[in-house]
Amino acid sequence: MTTTSTRPAVGATPGRRTPSSGTRPMVTFEQANRRLKWALLTPALGFVGLMIVFPLAFTINLSLTDAFGAVNAGNSFVGLQNFADALTDTRRFWPAVGRTVVFTLVAVLLETVLGLALAMLMRKPFRGMEIVRTILMVPLLATPVAIGILWMLILDPTNGIANHLLGFVGIPPQEFLGSVSQSLPTLMLIDVWQWTPMMTVLLLAGLTTLPEEPEEAAKVDGANAWQRFVHIILPMLRTTILTALVLRGVDALKTFDLIYATKGPGGGSDFEAETLNVYAYGLTFDYQEYGLASAVLVLFTLFIVAIVVVLRRRTERSAS
Repeated sequence: MTTTSTRPAVGATPGRRTPSSGTRPMVTFEQANRRLKWALLTPALGFVGLMIVFPLAFTINLSLTDAFGAVNAGNSFVGLQNFADALTDTRRFWPAVGRTVVFTLVAVLLETVLGLALAMLMRKPFRGMEIVRTILMVPLLATPVAIGILWMLILDPTNGIANHLLGFVGIPPQEFLGSVSQSLPTLMLIDVWQWTPMMTVLLLAGLTTLPEEPEEAAKVDGANAWQRFVHIILPMLRTTILTALVLRGVDALKTFDLIYATKGPGGGSDFEAETLNVYAYGLTFDYQEYGLASAVLVLFTLFIVAIVVVLRRRTERSAS
């Protein structure tokens, strides 16, 4: 009778079973979690691709054609001709670019300064603070179109309450939105009235997270309120301010509904309030120049992306 002895395979650990070639390796928790994450993200990524990537690609493709009259009509490939036409248009395109930049810079700067001032005032609790906060949020509750109609009634040259109030202090009636020279500054002030509360909320949230020790130490050393604000609070709040500037700046660049609701097509009879958004809308729906309008929108998108990249780099640099 012969006996056979079994020896463990070379390289195998005694007491541990070696998986055969047909056995699937066990999935770790990290691998399962990674697969589940991508499985849950896939529908959202597909939706983003459908709603953002496809329209953007279609717009870029349309900007390279001479599409006119109808999007689905036959059109020819013209390359970068639409971009050249837009960049050499000194009558409508470049003035619209200038108005867009001026509108954004002035409005966002005023909103930031006023928002920071209001945030500093509401930093410490006071009697009636909840009422003040509620009133401050009122402009954010209405749509820009409703805000535009409201201010059109207030600033009406004949029956508006604004000119009646100016008459009490001896100022003659103003045309406001009906004036070629006053339209854009008036729209800036309306935008400031509507969006300053948002800047206040963002900056107030940043102020509440700041440590109190540096300010208290500066106060003990004899620094006054302005010195503490300039040398202590502002440096610590720099990242929050830059973040708020990015958010509000990009939104202000895209302002359309307020301008169109108050000034109509073309930003007025003399294009006095026409920004890039209003200009592109007019090319699309008033003149049906879809190829040129798509080129303007592509240039506008590149302009916004460049500004966001610059501001984000500034934000990261200040944070480091």
